Amino acid sequence: MTYAPFHVEGADRPSRWLVTCDHATNTVPDFVNGGDLGIAPEDMARHIAYDVGALGLAQGLARALDGPLIRTDFSRLVIDPNRGEDDPTLVMKLYDGTIIPGNRHADEAERERRLNKLYRPYHSALAKLAARREDTIILSVHSFTRQFRNRPARPWHIGVLYAADARLARPLLVRLAQEPDLCVGDNQPYSGHLPGDAIARHALAYQRPNVLIELRNDLIADDEAQAAWAARLAPILEDAAQAAGV
Repeated sequence: MTYAPFHVEGADRPSRWLVTCDHATNTVPDFVNGGDLGIAPEDMARHIAYDVGALGLAQGLARALDGPLIRTDFSRLVIDPNRGEDDPTLVMKLYDGTIIPGNRHADEAERERRLNKLYRPYHSALAKLAARREDTIILSVHSFTRQFRNRPARPWHIGVLYAADARLARPLLVRLAQEPDLCVGDNQPYSGHLPGDAIARHALAYQRPNVLIELRNDLIADDEAQAAWAARLAPILEDAAQAAGV
């Protein structure tokens, strides 16, 4: 089977929602350092290599919202599609205490090769999907680790991230605040402002309503939990979009 850097599911689904999963897998293609970045399997299974649980959640949300899903099939450690092309962390050499030997000698030529074979094809396909309707809403699905090494534990169950356009994020935060069992992060555990990232390129640049959600990865560690969260969040997202009037 021929390797593809991204996959689209439900391309013919009719709704205005477009679900993206930038860090869906921990795949290292064979043409990158022989398919091995030189780190232990347990590190490749951690959040440093991909967003654990995010793919299943994104698939469930796309089905529930009746919109297409686009997701990558390369590790964020190979090249991070949620970074601008000029971002110094585009090809990480150290992440959460783990050195990435396969990236140690990745020079400008290797960076450009990975951009052309992985990053740019994904963004080109995402751009086409986003343009399929004039009223597209972009939902970016990610997950985060409960605790970085030697750092305090994070209290949030879910984070709502946004940058300059908070049309959807604000009512989503209001709606999630009504869930008594949830600790909700407002631009936590990260800021939603990252110049040149996927939201900036495909949503902000075209004034498309958007939001990025982060689920704590221990809460979506298996298929059952991913399905349950997708079923819970889909109507909440629909409520937020209606409240936003977008």
